[in-house]
Amino acid sequence: MIALIQRVTHASVSVDEKIVGQIGHGLLVLLGVEKDDNEQKANRLCERVLGYRIFSDADGKMNLNVQQAGGSVLVVSQFTLAADTQKGMRPSFTKGALPDDANRLYQYFVAQCQAQIKTQTGIFAADMQISLTNDGPVTFWLQV
Repeated sequence: MIALIQRVTHASVSVDEKIVGQIGHGLLVLLGVEKDDNEQKANRLCERVLGYRIFSDADGKMNLNVQQAGGSVLVVSQFTLAADTQKGMRPSFTKGALPDDANRLYQYFVAQCQAQIKTQTGIFAADMQISLTNDGPVTFWLQV
């Protein structure tokens, strides 16, 4: 399971020109689900995402997690994160979970986040447009 996290001042996701999720200060989480992923990995990744200390403290050091910084989370499913790009000029998606499994684990991950912090989402498998202002920029790849 993969999370590409971006510290943002605001982010939104739209489907058919309608905003379906938006946050102010917080994290945009692009979530990729791979074949061997399960609830245990989703729990661990949620713990890492919400606990990752990438927000500035009073001294300007990255010492606060999103909860400590008073932020929110926007989670968007992105199957392309599971792509194999090692060979050739076209990505392979053989590592990606099947759609039903990916959706189940995406929903599970979102529920784990929602139990701990204000969380918005995109729509699984929809054609989405994301708008954001990356703060820093600060972007990290987390994988479990």
